[in-house]
Amino acid sequence: MWRSALLLVFLLLTSFCCGVCFECPEICRCSQKSITCNSATGSQKSLSRLVLNYISVKTISSRSFDGLKGVRRIEIAQSSSVETIESEAFNNLPNVSEISIQNTRNLVHIQQRAFNQLPKLRYLSISNTGISVFPDLTSIFSLEAHFILDICDNLNLRSVPSNAFTGMTSEYATMNLFNNGFQEIESHAFNGTKIDKLVLKNSRDLRVVHEDAFKGALGPTVLDVSSTALETLPSHGLESVLMLTARSAFALKKLPPLKSLKSLREAQLTFPSHCCALINWDNSRDGSVNSALRNRSSYCGDNSSPADLSAISSDDSLESDVIGSSSVEDTFGSIDFHYPDLDLCQQRQALQCSPEADAFNPCEDIAGFSFLRVAIWFINILAIAGNLVVLLVLFTSRCKLTVPRFLMCHLAFADLCIGIYLLMIATVDLRTRGHYSHHAIEWQTGAGCDIAGFLSVFGGELSIYTLSTITVERWHTITHALRLERRLGLSQASLIMTIGWLLCLAMALLPLIGVSSYSKVSMCLPMDIETPLSQAYVILLLLFNVGAFLVICGCYVCIYSAVRNPEFPGRAADAKIAKRMAVLIFTDFLCMAPISFFAISAAFKVPLITVTNSKILLVLFYPINSCANPFLYAIFTRAFRKDACILLSSMGCCQSKANLYRMKTYCSENINRSKSSSGSNANSKGPRAVMWMSSFPQLTPRPHIQRV
Repeated sequence: MWRSALLLVFLLLTSFCCGVCFECPEICRCSQKSITCNSATGSQKSLSRLVLNYISVKTISSRSFDGLKGVRRIEIAQSSSVETIESEAFNNLPNVSEISIQNTRNLVHIQQRAFNQLPKLRYLSISNTGISVFPDLTSIFSLEAHFILDICDNLNLRSVPSNAFTGMTSEYATMNLFNNGFQEIESHAFNGTKIDKLVLKNSRDLRVVHEDAFKGALGPTVLDVSSTALETLPSHGLESVLMLTARSAFALKKLPPLKSLKSLREAQLTFPSHCCALINWDNSRDGSVNSALRNRSSYCGDNSSPADLSAISSDDSLESDVIGSSSVEDTFGSIDFHYPDLDLCQQRQALQCSPEADAFNPCEDIAGFSFLRVAIWFINILAIAGNLVVLLVLFTSRCKLTVPRFLMCHLAFADLCIGIYLLMIATVDLRTRGHYSHHAIEWQTGAGCDIAGFLSVFGGELSIYTLSTITVERWHTITHALRLERRLGLSQASLIMTIGWLLCLAMALLPLIGVSSYSKVSMCLPMDIETPLSQAYVILLLLFNVGAFLVICGCYVCIYSAVRNPEFPGRAADAKIAKRMAVLIFTDFLCMAPISFFAISAAFKVPLITVTNSKILLVLFYPINSCANPFLYAIFTRAFRKDACILLSSMGCCQSKANLYRMKTYCSENINRSKSSSGSNANSKGPRAVMWMSSFPQLTPRPHIQRV
């Protein structure tokens, strides 16, 4: 029994060793420390492919493969022992066309001139190794056309040095340098090379390609920088690029100067706005020539030919001078020369670019329409100025801080946030007018757009919350008009507004931590509904607004019912305030109704309006109340005018009006006190009033002086 088990184990070990153990090729001499496959060992053997898998030596010595004439392909793979390849290890191999070094993770050193004098080499692969210094390729001197270099999956490689490929080949080369640990490509890295295709994709740490990296090189015609951390491309050396690929290059927010991509015919990019910029530039360059081509002049007709053009421009006198010739062609032969590069009648291929502009990012400026560009400036200046005036007057007023004044301060601050948001949008629109596509990603993914979006959501939701609180406070005050102890106090109002601030801050901060996003559209609003969580956030945000509107409607129905009830007399003042507030708040929500309707439909992925047309709602309806509110609830009221005059009187202006307001205030307070005080107290108010009026010389009667 145990013999059968031992036999089975032996067979398994044998099969395993046959699969993974190194077998020395017939043309080589192998030992535990070295391997030699050169002209001396392989003179009697003929082998076109030399495979060295699972070799156990640590060092591939110099001239290990020196002078092999019959071998065309050398493969070293699946070795955990190889650590060093010495200088001239691959030396003087006149017929070798392919060298592959793969899956040798412990290989950390490839010495200078390890690949030397390989005139027929057309494929070199160094992949999945542990090297940290870029290998020396400058002594290969390949003469083969279409040379292919694969340096891939070397995560410890940090940079491509200057002149790294000089002397590698004199012909055009394809360089696949992807999935490495590159952080930088240095100046003149590709000097002295002809690059057909350069692939740098999946080098996720690659952040810098030096401005002069391609100086001294021809090409590349194809460039792939997908899935890298590049923030920009060099402005020099890309003139020959026909195809540019930059998929998932989210850090590449800005393209190089478009004139440096003059040969570009196809682009696969990350952001639609970059395609907008490229296509607009391609359509606008060489405008006069393209216009002629589009118009298709009579000389570019379908039936015309270069011979026809020459016939038109031929000189009749020349033909008459030629004796015995019926035409110029009979004498001088055919002059039907055709140069495609100079043929203006030949249409140039249009630039192809993806991804194309989508519904959220159309190829247009932020404002979209010219009249919106004017309106947004008017609205934001009015909103900022009006709300700043309200806050200034309310904060400097010497009147007692009441609950309505307290809530008005919060409402003015919320509307001020909306005004600042519009100012930021208008400023960026003015700065990028006509070429927003060049700056779209830089703006939408930057801190500025996040700040603008935060101000928009926070200010909008705080404004709605404060309006709801004002309405509830009015309803509560009117309902309990005869029970002063049940009226809302400042401490209670402060608690309510603290909760509102925390709630609005949370709603405005969620897009900054990944729930929806402010970078989806140029207006920096949370319109990202790609994930279920983002969609739920947007829907809840809109339902919050609708719920606030319903609360306000319900409160005002109760207010008007109470005011019209004859059982509760003496509420004329409260009723007047309630009606004024009703006009204010219903105006606000009527303006927001179309926005809520279209936004809710879009949140359920049934859009009824385009982003371009929605900008009309966002500019004319959404913020219009922010500039109207300070006038409706403050500036046009008598109390505000009184506070403003008193404030201006401290600066030396409107002193007579301010004193008049002070006198009216004192008289009003005096009358109220007289109604609630005894008769004895009433007799002492006359001298007090005289003393108070004497402090204002403008109001005291002047004695009549008779002139002599």
